[in-house]
Amino acid sequence: MTRQTLLMLAAATILASGCSPQPEARTPKAAGLDAMFEHDALVIIANDGSRRDFDIYLATNFEQQRRGLMFVRDLPERTGMLFVYDEEATHSMWMKNTYIPLDIVFARRDGTISSVIRDAEPQSLRSLSSTEPVTFVLELNAGVTRRYNIGAGSRLIWSPKTD
Repeated sequence: MTRQTLLMLAAATILASGCSPQPEARTPKAAGLDAMFEHDALVIIANDGSRRDFDIYLATNFEQQRRGLMFVRDLPERTGMLFVYDEEATHSMWMKNTYIPLDIVFARRDGTISSVIRDAEPQSLRSLSSTEPVTFVLELNAGVTRRYNIGAGSRLIWSPKTD
């Protein structure tokens, strides 16, 4: 090969590597939520021992908890909303103005999942409650808990960010 050919091959390789797809940023994307909710990451250790990473929106105050995933029409597979309560209590959710079916995960203060309500019906006013006092409620796309073997006894791993 001539020197000119080698230089052209080297330049083409450098240009091609610069154009390769970059890893997607792991931040949740759901229309209308980015301005109102902080983002974070959460891990679930499923019943089969597998680790599942999720991007989450945090609902930590009354206004955020009241809004939740209302009006959201599309949620990425590994994205959800974590409701964080100050006190353990029997918490109830409803699907008013929620356009997508959800799995609702109830977890104790230590992160252990106590119960899951699967395939909650969009726009229903039916109260969906935890079976015991919990500190966390995680809303995920319907079917995610079944696909990833997440149920009672699985564990949420999440720590609030400290400033």
